[in-house]
Amino acid sequence: MLGVYVGRQPIYNQELLVSGYELLFRDCNTDKANIKDHDLATSQVILNTFMEIGIERLVGNGMAFINLTRGFIIEKFPLPMLQGRVVLEILENIPIDKKLITALYDLRDLGYQLALDDVVQPEKVSLLLDVVDIVKLDLIQTDLSRLHEYVSFLRKYNVQLVAEKVETLDMFDLCKGYGFEFYQGFFLCRPNVIEGYRIPAARFNILRLLSKLLNPDLEIREIEQIIRQDVSLSYKLLRLINSVFYGRPMHIKSIRQALTMLGILQIRNWASLLFLSRIDDKPAELVITAMVRARMCEILANEIKIEDADSGFAVGLFSVLDALLDLPIEEILESLPLADSIQMALLHEEGSLGKVLHCTLAYERGDFDEALCPGSNPDITREAYLTSIDWANSIKSLLEMD
Repeated sequence: MLGVYVGRQPIYNQELLVSGYELLFRDCNTDKANIKDHDLATSQVILNTFMEIGIERLVGNGMAFINLTRGFIIEKFPLPMLQGRVVLEILENIPIDKKLITALYDLRDLGYQLALDDVVQPEKVSLLLDVVDIVKLDLIQTDLSRLHEYVSFLRKYNVQLVAEKVETLDMFDLCKGYGFEFYQGFFLCRPNVIEGYRIPAARFNILRLLSKLLNPDLEIREIEQIIRQDVSLSYKLLRLINSVFYGRPMHIKSIRQALTMLGILQIRNWASLLFLSRIDDKPAELVITAMVRARMCEILANEIKIEDADSGFAVGLFSVLDALLDLPIEEILESLPLADSIQMALLHEEGSLGKVLHCTLAYERGDFDEALCPGSNPDITREAYLTSIDWANSIKSLLEMD
């Protein structure tokens, strides 16, 4: 397989359930190739990705959104034969002529859905609005004062609208008011902090339990007592460990046995994951994001052999605490007795753990130039990401997040 980064960004429906993922590709071997070679390389990357990795591994039962260049469309390079599962994205600044329009109609006749990506001024792509199924409006570049005008214009066509690059919940609410069908961006990973906001009792209890569980001076007996206080939590923890503990079948019958076999750190990680997954007014994808980050940080920390590699899981997991609890991360960390290295990583992406977190977050954003840890390489990073997705998918149903 070619040296290629493969990332994904979720696309949500109005209920904040994931409808699909935009797949992000970067061929590490062809950055300086001419445009025709780049198109050929894109073809190979897409085909190899679907053949070697598999669409189910990347998007589950959802749709796969893939960006195509003009040359790729016009020259009719081979595409994965997954009509009904693939949406082909065309950039807004692509030169529009009869040749392109004919090629797009041919793709639609083959059964592919088509989307216009990064649209800023819809009237500039009006010639394509009869052939595409989806229009993605770039909210960062779009004049939001004209959003009502743009939506009214697009509703004249038989297209669904995606609000793209949604950075805040306020922006999500604005677009939802205009009836956008889908949403893409990092708004779920941002806290909805409101001045004078009081944390609900359920979330406060989760924070209190996390605080106790992460106390460096906590003894095995105290951890066992905390977990045993909640029968459903105890059951889930044992079920989780027995089922999917890093791919190895386990036969653990009690919390005490688990603590003895796995150690305090691993039990803290698993219990923390379960505590966070019980915040029931947040979309499941946010916890899945936390799981992917946690496992990827853990893998990378061990791969590059940093001194406190065992803390990688906690760094990745707690990187979404502010969004889950709707509190500033600084305020949350005041209540959690985390090691200085973890706090510096979460607050400033500093230190060895901070570099691992920075790499993980960059990969998640598709910023592949930044997604390389010192002492690592693209193959390790890619495999860490894919392994983390597999791991998160394998425990999702056990956490009752479907």
